[in-house]
Amino acid sequence: MIMMKLATAGLLGMVAVSALAQAPAMDPAGVQAGLNHGNRDSLPLSTKASNIVPADTSGTTAPTLPSSALGLDASSREYLRAARASLVAGHTGAAQQSLEMAETRVLGGSDSPDHAKLASGNPQVAEIRDALHALGGGDRAHAIQIIDVALAN
Repeated sequence: MIMMKLATAGLLGMVAVSALAQAPAMDPAGVQAGLNHGNRDSLPLSTKASNIVPADTSGTTAPTLPSSALGLDASSREYLRAARASLVAGHTGAAQQSLEMAETRVLGGSDSPDHAKLASGNPQVAEIRDALHALGGGDRAHAIQIIDVALAN
């Protein structure tokens, strides 16, 4: 009976060590990669646009982009204006975040990733996605032109 308890304890110890070995590493501030603690402090952080198209995707974890200065109740047009201003200033990460927020607003504010994947008949969704793809391809000027068209409509 004692042998059975020792064997069980040993097996549980090995499982615990194995689980700890697979946990994401923590940085000095105690923030784990890929986790969101409610205040956008998940790692990795980036100020540059990325993970939009396959050519600019280098990892399995998309970096956390800068938060927009706009409030959560901002309209899609306000986010498009913020994206344009960010692109003009060369802040591609902020522009990507604003474009993604604009797209979410146009799609109805859904938090569902599955809903965002659905095709939309709204031409503004296509314009925002085109601007994102131009940004992902490194063509800031074209992304600004597309945003200008979206704002004119």
